[in-house]
Amino acid sequence: MRRHNLYARTYPALLAKTEIMYYVYVLQSEKNKEKLYIGTTDDLRRRLVEHNSSKNYSTKTDKPYRIVYYEVYLSKTDALDRECKLKHHGSVIGHLKRRIKRSLSV
Repeated sequence: MRRHNLYARTYPALLAKTEIMYYVYVLQSEKNKEKLYIGTTDDLRRRLVEHNSSKNYSTKTDKPYRIVYYEVYLSKTDALDRECKLKHHGSVIGHLKRRIKRSLSV
């Protein structure tokens, strides 16, 4: 039995809710591995397509990008707070880079 099937049978009410999830994500340029982009969205797949379709000024020169990390939040405010910390506090992004260093080097 797959794990998510067990979860669905044990907690069906949780899966019945259609809450919007907010993602804080880190993209890495495949062209320039040193270039990272941090953002927030409620649709991660759509946002990646937008980044790779030159619809974002900040990422259009170093595309294509790939997702190397993301976090999920129920609260938009929590997601925006986390994005702000990652973008503006060097120690926070430094800690994250150390945690995902193998993902960054692939």
